[in-house]
Amino acid sequence: MKLYYAPGACSLAPHIALRETGLPFDLVKVDLPGKRTEGGEDYKAINPKGAVPALGLDDGSVLTENAAILQYIADMGGADLMPPMMSMKRYRVLEWLNYIATELHKGFGPLWNPATPDDYKEATRRTLAQRFDYLEAQIGDGPYLTGPDFTIADAYAFVILNWTRVHDIDLARWPGLVAFAGRVAQRPAVQEALSAEGLTRQA
Repeated sequence: MKLYYAPGACSLAPHIALRETGLPFDLVKVDLPGKRTEGGEDYKAINPKGAVPALGLDDGSVLTENAAILQYIADMGGADLMPPMMSMKRYRVLEWLNYIATELHKGFGPLWNPATPDDYKEATRRTLAQRFDYLEAQIGDGPYLTGPDFTIADAYAFVILNWTRVHDIDLARWPGLVAFAGRVAQRPAVQEALSAEGLTRQA
């Protein structure tokens, strides 16, 4: 498998998942503005959407969309990152994946756009704060989103929470989220993924 990624982007979540499972894979860095891989390939010929992540499969096909890639990796790697089929725990993980993708991940969209007016960025931060309130309340003592077991939803949430460092959102207001991110950051697979992408993150 090949994981097409950009450092610190949402592709960090499947990168973490791959290292958690121990599945063999190659990392291919993508220059998102230029839409080229580090080897000089036209990335849009690989993924016409032009976004990361994309997962190149051994049969030559390419899977896109973060939530789908995370589920694929979890199912390929066994049940450790995803509860078994037809269990309510599995649907709780899927519930979180959808919430993170639509409410948190996409919620950051205006902050990444340099053309977004400052007042709209502030409104975006206030909306995200409400979602962080909900996230913290749901995690409780955790230690993870759905209880004692680390899942692909935790990897995804961790990556999105790290974006607060880029966009002037102080997580100190949510000590439960700070504690959650710290627990995730301590996992060896997370440290390996961060190091491979040239990132640092203190637990």
